[in-house]
Amino acid sequence: MSGGDGTSPVWRPFTQHGLNEPVPMGVRTEGAALHTDDGRRIIDAISSWWVITHGHSHPRLQAALRRASERYDQIIFAGWTHEPAETLARELVAMTPEPLRHVFYSDSGSTSVEVALKMALGFWANTGRPRHRIVTLQHGYHGDTIGTMSVGERGVFNRAYAPLLFDVATIPFPAPGAEQVTIDALEAVCRQDPAPAAFIVEPLILGAGGMLIYSAAVLRAMAEVCARHEVLFIADEVMTGWGRTGTRLACEQAGITPDILCLSKGLTGGALPLAVTLATGPIFDAHRSTDRSRMFFHSSSYTANPIACAVAVENLAIWRDEPVLERINALGAAQAGHLDRLRDHPSLTRHRQLGTIAAVDFNGGRDGYLSGLGPWLLAFFRDRDLLVRPLGDTVYVMPPYCIDGPDLDRVWSAIAEAADAVAARDGLPGRG
Repeated sequence: MSGGDGTSPVWRPFTQHGLNEPVPMGVRTEGAALHTDDGRRIIDAISSWWVITHGHSHPRLQAALRRASERYDQIIFAGWTHEPAETLARELVAMTPEPLRHVFYSDSGSTSVEVALKMALGFWANTGRPRHRIVTLQHGYHGDTIGTMSVGERGVFNRAYAPLLFDVATIPFPAPGAEQVTIDALEAVCRQDPAPAAFIVEPLILGAGGMLIYSAAVLRAMAEVCARHEVLFIADEVMTGWGRTGTRLACEQAGITPDILCLSKGLTGGALPLAVTLATGPIFDAHRSTDRSRMFFHSSSYTANPIACAVAVENLAIWRDEPVLERINALGAAQAGHLDRLRDHPSLTRHRQLGTIAAVDFNGGRDGYLSGLGPWLLAFFRDRDLLVRPLGDTVYVMPPYCIDGPDLDRVWSAIAEAADAVAARDGLPGRG
């Protein structure tokens, strides 16, 4: 049964119900595919919103889930603990650079960023040097809660909620040839009196902002500016973490360690919702006191759910035991090959790739996320049993690492077919 016939009470995310678009009913997941109730196999070219890393229904993650569910459901995490959370925290500290010593649990990417912002403001308040302003990067996206919308790009995503959003300082995106403009702008903001509390950034690639890529050298330079001016550096690796950019963390490519690190999505291999915010010793110590008013006032009912933590522990074991980086490198090479074959297509521009992520822009769209080309492309791919969700006129491919050659070929063949259709509409030549 489909939920797109108007009878379902479900209000879906990022869905304009007035368009009456079909809503497939998923009944099973496996590898790089979703299976529907009418017997179709849908290639998941976007990892179900960027969460699935090793593949859907990975047997080791499923087994860990079953084992944990026989022992736990939810255990309060205020004043209590459990083995999966303790093990996961120790392993996360061990895999991240030395200054990151403390792990705070939450349940989504948005909340992990909210936690980071509150940690930063709490650090300055508790050390007697209150700072309040957050610096952001143009086109950034950090979530859909009030705080995360405030530090993200202002536009169609959050226009209705503008009265609720707090003021931030925004520096320009480091477009090719204009990198120094970005660094100089950050330097100028950090020199202000009072200095900002923190700078938040998606390392190397901005996801929902259009899959915009910048260099590791720029990321390193921005971190150095923040360090010079004692501005806390927050790395939002909710999307970029767990191998998407070619390394386990994008920050590794710049050789930097943030003061605060946000992780979610691939933390459990995508199997269950879970998020963490890692912080350095000084940030934790600023909240540690005999004074109860200085504690960190944040939680959710499902903080550190033991089943999700157990699955995350198994995910880290998969990273240790299996050739994950080799799979990532192979997928990256395959993506590069497909991208190159479309390099000269007249309907496609701004071919770009970082690790396992590849993206192109269609010439036909000129209206950003609300481009009329977006719904047409979504339907085009849906009709070919492909899960591809364009960002306006931007089409990106970010599949699970297990996707095989034939499935990836199908995805890129459909992109080429869509480009040919747009070229024909615009009176342009198709592929030679």
